[in-house]
Amino acid sequence: MRISTTIFLTDETIDPVRLARELEQRGFAGLFVPEHTHIPVERTTPYAAGGDLPPEYGRTLDPFVALAQAATVTERLALGTGITLVAQHDPIALAKQIATLDHVSGGRFTLGVGFGWNVEEAADHGVDWASRRELVRDRMRVMRALWAPEPTSYTGDFASVRASYAHPKPAGGTPRVLVGGAAGPKLFAHITEYASGWMPIGGRGLQDSVPLLRDAWEQAGRDPESLQIVPYAVRPSAGKLAHYADQGIDEVVLQLPPGTELEVLRALDDYAQYL
Repeated sequence: MRISTTIFLTDETIDPVRLARELEQRGFAGLFVPEHTHIPVERTTPYAAGGDLPPEYGRTLDPFVALAQAATVTERLALGTGITLVAQHDPIALAKQIATLDHVSGGRFTLGVGFGWNVEEAADHGVDWASRRELVRDRMRVMRALWAPEPTSYTGDFASVRASYAHPKPAGGTPRVLVGGAAGPKLFAHITEYASGWMPIGGRGLQDSVPLLRDAWEQAGRDPESLQIVPYAVRPSAGKLAHYADQGIDEVVLQLPPGTELEVLRALDDYAQYL
């Protein structure tokens, strides 16, 4: 099983260069980082885990800058976002960022896509909360048009692009796309339409939800063997990883603490037992 990691990289944690080097040297498969542009002080959206929102949410590094640093000091380490808040980006500019990072890293980038949970953050970006999923779908279509081998146009309700010259292209044509979120028909419709698979946070309830996703995937005409399910932000145990393996899952992303260099390296020492 491929063991990747995720961490809230901030201005107070281990830096991306040191972490990326350590991950590759130790044999970890990848590094995923989350995204929050800002966290409004005045907010009503509750933290899903309960209690106060941890401070690292308001201190995250820009994921593309941090991953570009990681790319320059590694050769094999996979790099990804977990997740990119696509609704909060201009899709034309985001397509260029993604294609550039995938190009300079030699095709190592995975785009984790999410719809967000912080209403106030999204509102500051002009996002209408009720239609954010449809907005993301249109922006993904715009990006795929820009990544196409030949100039391709797309016109949607929320986003459009003319047929354009847009280079560089992602190294593999289209980067791997994993959609995060809770299981359900709406999420699975997005996954089957434009993604490579699902990135379930915490990896709970997969025994019931994975068969439903596999069924939706096949009904959409997708190759059954191509579906990727990558449990994300997992607190590992040998039993949990064995359970994933029994379900045909061959990659998992373990949660690292948003800590200092010493704290993170200690966690990597502990996680080495799962490699």
